[in-house]
Amino acid sequence: MKKTLVCMLIAAMTLGSVAPVFAAEGDSTHIYVLTAPEDHGWTGSVATFAKEKIEEVNDEGTYTAELITSADAAEQIVNIEDIIAAGEENIAVVIQPIDDTVQSAIQQLVDAEIPYVAFDRIIEGVADSAVSNVKGDNEGIGAASAAYFVEEGLQPGDSVYVYEGDTSSVTSLRNDGFTKYLTGELEYDGKTIEEDAKWTEEDLKSITYSGAMNWSRSDTKTSFESLLGDSSNAEIKWFYAEDDELAMGILEALQGGGIDDATKEAFLGNAPYLTGCGGLDELYAVLRGESYEDISGQFGGIVSVTYSPAMIQTAIQDMVDYLDGNEVEQDHVIACEIVNKDNVKDYPSF
Repeated sequence: MKKTLVCMLIAAMTLGSVAPVFAAEGDSTHIYVLTAPEDHGWTGSVATFAKEKIEEVNDEGTYTAELITSADAAEQIVNIEDIIAAGEENIAVVIQPIDDTVQSAIQQLVDAEIPYVAFDRIIEGVADSAVSNVKGDNEGIGAASAAYFVEEGLQPGDSVYVYEGDTSSVTSLRNDGFTKYLTGELEYDGKTIEEDAKWTEEDLKSITYSGAMNWSRSDTKTSFESLLGDSSNAEIKWFYAEDDELAMGILEALQGGGIDDATKEAFLGNAPYLTGCGGLDELYAVLRGESYEDISGQFGGIVSVTYSPAMIQTAIQDMVDYLDGNEVEQDHVIACEIVNKDNVKDYPSF
């Protein structure tokens, strides 16, 4: 690494923020942005939003930037090693690690005194060396969903059905956020649940968990059809889907023919509520009244909690701010918000 890339990232860390220590005035730093491929779904959309921000950085002209995508962790490790081996001067990296095995390559960035920002997957072993660790608020997603239900009339001990993504820490955090809000341990939007609305441990037993849906719309559709195969479950009013894909699986099941008509009528007649999260345009289209109108119109409410792939743009901006000489928050958690039919036009989707 170039000698003018003075000093070590670790030495720059104070009080949870990182101040830049190497970008001399007039330097033109090149920012490498490493993500998964721009193919489909949430992960693929990260690259799409990254390209938008990279174009903005290049147009502004102070720094240059480029996108490098990797099909898997092994390729991402090779890409990082190639960047280091090239021996370029004045470079920086923004990375969405594909999995935790990328830790060794990120450590090589640190050892080479190349500043980096991590996005989404924060690897604990190297997190303290990052300029910034940018991530969404997974516990906040659960808290927001619970707060929405309570605002709409959820009472302690009411039956709630949770459609879980997988068995990872992401799902655990989204589960915990939901229950912690109900018990008063966690706030949403600066507020905690009212004292007389708090849930006890006994009340929490009325929450049913689906098990891993593998973030799959089709798996959720099949599961929901099976759930309503027992007509008594049509009485369940509150459905917390931990991803917009899972929420769409529920809507597809209701639109299809896999549920008995009488059971479907009873379920929708109960004016159920559904929350998703992520920013999927198909669900946003439902909120905009552009699809599933016959089904969604019979719900008490449908919302999505933000966890947008557009957060990669914040990660890139954190690096720009760092290079500009501004302090950057090292643990940069992006607060989530509730998207509904009234404000959906204000939020990006993918």
